[in-house]
Amino acid sequence: MNMRVAFIGYGEVASAFSAALAARGVAVAAYDVLFEQEGGIHRLQERSAGTRVEFCALADALRGADYILSTVTTSVACEAARRCVPHLVAGQTYVDLNATEPGLKLEIEGIITPSGAAFVEGAVLGAVGVTGAKTEILLGGPHGRRAEGDLAGKLGLNVRFYSEDIGRASMFKMLRSVFSKGLEALLIEFLAAGERAGIRGDLWREVTELMANHPFEKTASNWVRSHATAHARRRHEMEQVADVLRGLGIEPVMTDATVAFFRRSGTLGLQGKFSSTPTDMDEVVRFFNERLPAPSK
Repeated sequence: MNMRVAFIGYGEVASAFSAALAARGVAVAAYDVLFEQEGGIHRLQERSAGTRVEFCALADALRGADYILSTVTTSVACEAARRCVPHLVAGQTYVDLNATEPGLKLEIEGIITPSGAAFVEGAVLGAVGVTGAKTEILLGGPHGRRAEGDLAGKLGLNVRFYSEDIGRASMFKMLRSVFSKGLEALLIEFLAAGERAGIRGDLWREVTELMANHPFEKTASNWVRSHATAHARRRHEMEQVADVLRGLGIEPVMTDATVAFFRRSGTLGLQGKFSSTPTDMDEVVRFFNERLPAPSK
């Protein structure tokens, strides 16, 4: 029996995934707010790029769908769930793929569950614009393992069950973004300054060769370990770097944050704890975990 999948919101994620699903013979329907706007259907058809998708009203899109994949903007994820509830029935599975924080995933679960439909937390990792339908998705919740079997085995999506607990998959995605989005911002500040100084190509080459020629695990571990004893020296260096960026007319947003981070390291007592560089980065990470203030209740 062919499966039917309905997308709520039809943007980059839905268009990439719907093409892969349709290629496997899955019946694909989609509702987007553009459907209710003049000329909206034409714009949606352009996004589908020839993929066979049934664009229709919300109730029609959900009717008979085995899986409902919510791919709206984060700000309207709860409202999208509320609008779906009157049209959901037992036997359907609602997968929230929006980049929301763990608490919102729990709130959306609370909205969906009374309808009788199963709720599955989804966390999209990576950039869909780069990896398309092969982008990895973490699944969470009591129904996550069963959904993994359908979405991976029957629909061919790159999904992986992560946790029985709603919120953990999103926590993984949120904390991963500390690195990925932080690195994105840092790279842009770095490259903009290099462009202003007329040496962007040389800087880019040096950094990319460093990453290509040395395992990232080794390089990153060394940064963390040596932070224990070198944070004060590096803070003074970065203060000068911030002045250089200002001299170039570049506001050192990320660099100032780095200075503040290194300054805080000094106030936490790293120097008193580590007289030499530790052999394991875990020692440094655990030190920060113990010394940083606990979240307020």
